[in-house]
Amino acid sequence: MIKQNLHTHSTYVDGKNPLEEMVNKAITKRFTILGFSEHAYIPGDDCCMSPESCEAYIKEVKQLKNKYKNQIEIFLGLEQDMRYRDPHPEVYDYIIGSKHFLEHDGNFLSVDYDRETSLQIIHEWYGDDFILFAKDYYTGICGMKDWQEVDIVGHLDLLMKYNEDESFFSFTDERYIKMACDAIDALSQKIFEVNTGAIARGYRKTPYPEKHLLQYMKEKGIKICLNSDCHNAEYLDCAFSLSKEIIESAGYHSMMVLTKDGFKETDLDAFCFE
Repeated sequence: MIKQNLHTHSTYVDGKNPLEEMVNKAITKRFTILGFSEHAYIPGDDCCMSPESCEAYIKEVKQLKNKYKNQIEIFLGLEQDMRYRDPHPEVYDYIIGSKHFLEHDGNFLSVDYDRETSLQIIHEWYGDDFILFAKDYYTGICGMKDWQEVDIVGHLDLLMKYNEDESFFSFTDERYIKMACDAIDALSQKIFEVNTGAIARGYRKTPYPEKHLLQYMKEKGIKICLNSDCHNAEYLDCAFSLSKEIIESAGYHSMMVLTKDGFKETDLDAFCFE
């Protein structure tokens, strides 16, 4: 059966494990497909690969792909933030496009760094108006529609990372839902991930996107894949069983699988979630 994760980080940036440790843990956990997606270079940002480390990353993933070819299918990916487009996307098997930052007067802050930073952004940049915060975020994501190199939209509603208790804002507010759904519509030709990363790190009990958005995605015929956004090898398959239940409850019967010939839609029955 297929067991896949395409959103995987390592010690090249902010992950806990070197690449080969990730591979061996994936084999132990019976993964059949593992895609590495390290954070792409952003000029002036220390929280991503440098051009030099990027070259080393590419080389090592290719070596591991060959070394373990009889045990697991390994793909070379990249998580590209919307602040900077990689100049050589053709090098990679796939690219995840994500929006982590908002900008104000030339300053950038991450919407998922911690709860205090999120509150700071909302208070200082948007006058405690969450709707303005969400509008800026989702308007920015819509710009990804013209980024042809992006295959997968990463953690669509990342701005809600610290809001599972709805202390910031209601998930069901019609104004918020419309903004998020407009972004889904704009990016409808891409694959969206169901992302369990915030569960592994103790910030959420459910994956992105929130269930109302996932249901809307199903209604619109959006293709999905399941990723753990793994930063620690122990959590490569974090909350996969829970995610299966949520995916099925939204009406999905298939997900996308990355093969040597590109992405293929595959029945959920073909996947292992344990």
